[in-house]
Amino acid sequence: MPARDLDVVVFGASSVTGRRVAAYLAERAPEAGAAWAAAGRDPAKIERVLAEEGAAAPETIAADVGDPESLAALAARAKVVLNLVGPYTLHGRPVIDACVAGGASYVDLTGEIPFVRRVIAEVDAAAGKAGVKVVQVCGFEALPPDLAVQLAAEAAADRFGEALADVDLLVSTDALPMPPRPSDMVSGGTLQSVAAAASDEDAAVISDPACLVDDPALATAIRRASPLSVVPRRGPGGVVVAPIAPAGFINPPVIQRSHALRVAATNGSPEPAAFRYREGIAIDGPAFTLPLRFAAAGMLSAPQLGFLRLAEASPGVRQRIGAGLERILPSSGFGPATDRIERWRWRMSLVAKTSGGHELSVEVRGKGHPGYLTTARVLGEAGLLLAEQGATPKGSGCLTPAAAIGTAEIDRFARAGLEFELAG
Repeated sequence: MPARDLDVVVFGASSVTGRRVAAYLAERAPEAGAAWAAAGRDPAKIERVLAEEGAAAPETIAADVGDPESLAALAARAKVVLNLVGPYTLHGRPVIDACVAGGASYVDLTGEIPFVRRVIAEVDAAAGKAGVKVVQVCGFEALPPDLAVQLAAEAAADRFGEALADVDLLVSTDALPMPPRPSDMVSGGTLQSVAAAASDEDAAVISDPACLVDDPALATAIRRASPLSVVPRRGPGGVVVAPIAPAGFINPPVIQRSHALRVAATNGSPEPAAFRYREGIAIDGPAFTLPLRFAAAGMLSAPQLGFLRLAEASPGVRQRIGAGLERILPSSGFGPATDRIERWRWRMSLVAKTSGGHELSVEVRGKGHPGYLTTARVLGEAGLLLAEQGATPKGSGCLTPAAAIGTAEIDRFARAGLEFELAG
């Protein structure tokens, strides 16, 4: 592979999240001794936007998804390209193809699972042959839960010689900006991505937790052991569990693909059984508030159930409704205000049981808005790790965050506001 002068390139650096990835790298890359650049359609706009964030890129590169030559030039210089130009179903494939052809690893934030499934089917072999990693769904969905499950799986194997049998992960918030605003929760870009996934030609796969698993026998076992659900439920200690926002059908397929890749790495001998994975947002409170808490969980569940029903509709219906959603949902410029995203504090609490009945727990603590600040910083740190020789596991192809990044350097994410603690 020819020498590359850039470790990490942020493509789409003027977007809501891209500007925050760039701001993180402006501070963090010099500490790591890494060379980075910002890229996008309008370099002048990128420079203006980054100045508003109090940051500047060492270099700003002109590149556009509609200009293959610009993408090829970008990929030829970078070890890792972080792609922030979505929705990825519409705009992601040219960037992925340029990276694979140019020998650069690729990372994005997509939650569009039908698109991820097509990329695996069509790009995995080429990426493996090129020796590069294609890592998708690498933000709040699904890096923190994926790495947390990976920690638990490794501990179960190392301590007990056992596989995971049951995993329950709950998300809760410790601090929020007040008073709350609609834009605090989900950005327009995220909503547009969820709508794109639900109206995709392969949308029906979003209800399948094993849709990213290649092994038919293991996929069948996963569907039987761990069916996907976005319906509110009771959790431990009397908490009400609502589906994770913006969609409870993003993390499970990624986590189950990580499991499948672990199985493949052991050559299936002995083959670990499928495990049940459940997740959700914990809504706690006194017993008398139970009806109110279930009502709040229902409000989070209802639109997700609607997206799942849309995914099951005929192609014509999906296209019409998808086009309507694209018009009425906020655009990609709608998102949390910069002065509010620092105030968030949140946790993921994972409890895992092994095949032999042992119990493990992993606590994940996050600083900053999970989707639009922690995600940006985590993506930046992931890019630095992937660009660094020997910092991540060997392997190439279409990989999950856990398979691509591993846990050996997991403490590095503390610099990005994400801490992991294994117990049990």
